[in-house]
Amino acid sequence: MLRVTDDITIEDWELTEQFVRASGPGGQNVNKVASAVELRFEAERSPNLPDPVKTRLKRLAGRRWTKEGALVIQVDETRHQLRNREIARQRLVALILKATAKPKRRVATRPTYGSKLRRLKAKKVRGGVKALRGRVEDE
Repeated sequence: MLRVTDDITIEDWELTEQFVRASGPGGQNVNKVASAVELRFEAERSPNLPDPVKTRLKRLAGRRWTKEGALVIQVDETRHQLRNREIARQRLVALILKATAKPKRRVATRPTYGSKLRRLKAKKVRGGVKALRGRVEDE
């Protein structure tokens, strides 16, 4: 069991780990040992995640979110399988913690009078520069 917050815990059945061969440093050892980890979290089916957290998690996950509703995290940073496992779990917890934070509502504001004037002045200057770029007429 993996504890994220006091309310959110991830059960063992929700996580599956698969070990694959990693690229990168390690010499010939890379070809023999499956040290990279692929952690799969069944987020869509998780009973412990509230729906708003699931939707934020899906947006944060991006390409790591599968069509089946699982979150896949791949780690091949170190040559040690156990350390890669720990890093993958830490990243999962960090991502879920980020998804638990509710985004602040944007307060609509109006542009100031000064900023409107500056914008219009900049447009006029830019238009003047472009107007001077035309053909030169011979007299």
